[in-house]
Amino acid sequence: MRRGSNLPAVGTYNQTLVLDLIRRSPAGVSRIELAERTGLSAQTLSNVARKLVDEGMIVEGAPIIAGKGKPRTPLQLNPQARYALGIHLDPAVDTFVLADMNGAVVDHAEHAPRSAPDAARLLPDLAERANALLDRAGIHRDRVLGIGVAAPGPIDLDRGMLLQPPLLPAWHHVPLRDELRRATGLPVMVEKDVVAAMVGELWVDTEQRLTEAIFFYFGAGVGVGLATDATPVRGRTGNAGDVAHIVVEPEGPLCQCGQRGCLGVALAPERLVADAAGDSADRPPSESRAMLGRLAQAATEGDAVAARVFERTATALARGLVVLNNLLDADVVVIGGPIWNRIAPAVEPALREALARSHEITTTRGISLYGTRLSTDVAALGAACLVLDGAFTARPAGLMITPS
Repeated sequence: MRRGSNLPAVGTYNQTLVLDLIRRSPAGVSRIELAERTGLSAQTLSNVARKLVDEGMIVEGAPIIAGKGKPRTPLQLNPQARYALGIHLDPAVDTFVLADMNGAVVDHAEHAPRSAPDAARLLPDLAERANALLDRAGIHRDRVLGIGVAAPGPIDLDRGMLLQPPLLPAWHHVPLRDELRRATGLPVMVEKDVVAAMVGELWVDTEQRLTEAIFFYFGAGVGVGLATDATPVRGRTGNAGDVAHIVVEPEGPLCQCGQRGCLGVALAPERLVADAAGDSADRPPSESRAMLGRLAQAATEGDAVAARVFERTATALARGLVVLNNLLDADVVVIGGPIWNRIAPAVEPALREALARSHEITTTRGISLYGTRLSTDVAALGAACLVLDGAFTARPAGLMITPS
């Protein structure tokens, strides 16, 4: 449990600490309980709570009478106090979500990427769509904390731009963060999609079951987001999580890296569709996704060909997850992403069986498998949660005292 400080110079840390505890207690938490959990004095806690109430971040619930003594007044989050906008840039669809402080989706929109990308129009289009969503939702800009943008890596975290993600060639070296900030007037954060997804999962994890966890992202590509001590792992350059070249099918299809059976090609949406269709047609990402949904339904209804495709998918995915968990000893795996959302009913039962019978697991607890709790595109909502996390998560850096 993170502890507070009674030093007057660290009010911001104390406020975010208290707000985070209240946010993770949907039924509310009293001042006495907060003092016990944080180690703050009654006076410091009272000052912090009053400031949060005055700013509209929290509200006081109805007093609760429990035995003798003064009734307990629960403090509860006001989810509508602030909002964040999240954007996911994806080869098949660009997704925009507006989230409240609970990480709940208030509004969302999807747009097809420009069919013939014009670099000069990319950022104006993005800004127009972001502004249109805010206007439609009727949210005043002073209640919007900022915009988070999630995209495939590699990214340049310092400059807020994508470098050379293979599936988004139009966005290579575009100064995304700074130009979008100028166009919208809002702060902008750019993050790798798998890191954003992990941040989103941590934000909605009120039970804190993801203290040590792996988020497996299954979309146009695959990747993992990692958490340790309930903190997302970004790596030295912000590009942690590339697992596409773990070999899971030694006799499988050839990867562009020169190996056979890499996780990325083994689980590629176009490969799953081609296996079921018995061809090698070059289909656009949106068509492959639509076909996968129909294929998954066929598998659950007893289609033998479709079932075999997803059994192979489950076997390959299980091998990859076991390798990752043996390395990290996280024991908790969350799976999500636009492809997973379409095929989970057909793959998950076989995946659980493959994990249960694996002889390669070396950790002592096995793997606990969960589906994502994010209700829409995990990277888009994760991108919004990046902004919320940056504003409202108490971290030790907040204890640093700077000269006035």
